Amino acid sequence: MAALFGRRMRRGAASTAVAAAAMAALSASGAPSAVGEQPAASAADRPSAGASGQEDPSITGDSPYHTELPELKGPGRNDPPDETPATGSAESGIPATVLDAYRKAEASLAASNPRCRVPWELLAAIGKVESGHARGGRLDTNGTTPSPILGPVLNGVGFANISDTDGGAYDGDTLHDRAVGPMQFIPQTWESWGRDGNGDGRRDPNNIYDAALAAGSYLCAHDRDLTVERDLHQAILGYNRSQEYLRTVLHWYDYYRKGAHEVPDGSQPAPGAPTGTGGTTPSPAPVRPGTPSPSPTKPGKPTKPSKPGDGSSSKPTPPPTTPPPTTPPPTTPPPTTPAPATRLVDLGDGALSAPAGERFAERPAVRAERADKKPAAQAKVRFTLAGETGTTFEGGATTVTVTTKADGVAKAPALLAGGKPGALTVKATLLGTTEPVTLGLRGEVTAPRADKLVRTDETELTCEAGATFEGRIALTATRDGQAAPGVAATATVLAGADPADGEKAAEKGPYFLTPGDEPAEDRRTRELTLTTDAKGNLLLPELHTDDTTGTFRLRVETTGGAVVVLELKVTDPA
Repeated sequence: MAALFGRRMRRGAASTAVAAAAMAALSASGAPSAVGEQPAASAADRPSAGASGQEDPSITGDSPYHTELPELKGPGRNDPPDETPATGSAESGIPATVLDAYRKAEASLAASNPRCRVPWELLAAIGKVESGHARGGRLDTNGTTPSPILGPVLNGVGFANISDTDGGAYDGDTLHDRAVGPMQFIPQTWESWGRDGNGDGRRDPNNIYDAALAAGSYLCAHDRDLTVERDLHQAILGYNRSQEYLRTVLHWYDYYRKGAHEVPDGSQPAPGAPTGTGGTTPSPAPVRPGTPSPSPTKPGKPTKPSKPGDGSSSKPTPPPTTPPPTTPPPTTPPPTTPAPATRLVDLGDGALSAPAGERFAERPAVRAERADKKPAAQAKVRFTLAGETGTTFEGGATTVTVTTKADGVAKAPALLAGGKPGALTVKATLLGTTEPVTLGLRGEVTAPRADKLVRTDETELTCEAGATFEGRIALTATRDGQAAPGVAATATVLAGADPADGEKAAEKGPYFLTPGDEPAEDRRTRELTLTTDAKGNLLLPELHTDDTTGTFRLRVETTGGAVVVLELKVTDPA
């Protein structure tokens, strides 16, 4: 069956009922653009819209899609009654590698996002509509298309107007973007949603495993449950803003759920290619829902001549004329391979630093450059952590590989400082070169901190001279509202009730006793360093007094600047 192409809705075109319905559904559902839903990214990390004043593009940039529908059982119709496709039919066949990619994406997302429950049949439906299952399974042994599957130039002529966002790295076009790969991602949505589905350390939109996992991740955005009809429709409309697209995908989804089977890679005709002998006889167009099939003319039945006066023309019909040949449309040159990267440049503004147990404010970032010092897109940079601090990248990994963007920048995931203070190094290694280039980025994990300290006991802080205060003072340190364990704190007895009396330790008055076997007189101290326990609690030793009476202050301060000042009163003996 020849593949037909549907044109996605044009931005700024005159309103129609279908367009209004599609956009109303999208608006009401909150179906996001890809850039708006980028996980764990700051506004500076997210790509901007393709044209000034327009909304962000759909995941495919409003490119064409295949509108052919499955042939379901039923007399003279192709709309979806509840019939099951014929077992082993050509239409229900999915190339082996493509089917494996859909199923592995389903399994991966079931483990990482069990709420979503994305079915592989939905990925198959989208893959069928977007690229005919990667041109009928024409893939290499790694699942990558031998040549890129490119949509039309998104220059605003019939489609969205999206200026180039990748320097031509994905689509070979440095003026405008184009949808790329088996699942038809435009470059800026791939930067947000691209995934490594086959574990080779790369995110390649031309690889069916990477593309299928990326498509599933996007469909699962906004905590969707795809077994709920509303969520399912939102996800598909977010992928492509067209009610006709929604209906087409749902047709194939329903079809594959009723039965599908594996066929060898490359055994099916590529979508849109002629299926006749020698590739010259065009295939008949598929029957669309509600369109009656034309009745064939019976062979051998002569045509009756017209009679004068019966309303027909008596003049012979002139033979059809052959239209003059037209100039074929210009072809887009194949993508060019950019020059490889040869060096790395550190983009940090100094040493990376964070308190133990906290997130680093700065992410390690480098720029890959070619020999001419221009940015190198699509370069692979591996970030590796070294040191004994227990620091990891967000997600728990100590080694990650990142692909540079059009500006040559590779930014590692956020760093989470371990619990042990000390020095660390982030090694950035440029891969794919004869001799890998490595750049060392220095970092440090400092002592854990607290931003709040509160007293939790109700001990009376009045004592007679020469005696011991009743009970022990207890405090709790927190950071961002959570318990702050392992935080250093200093407790100091200060003279006088007024800060003007000074912040140095008093020479007389209340005191602590340090542990040891020496006489008590030798173990007196008015300044003590302690550490909060696993729950952020701090229990001070007993406070004793000498024969000095008056009012004193006890100042307790943690790393991070949390402070508590308590008033101590020493009275004459009774």
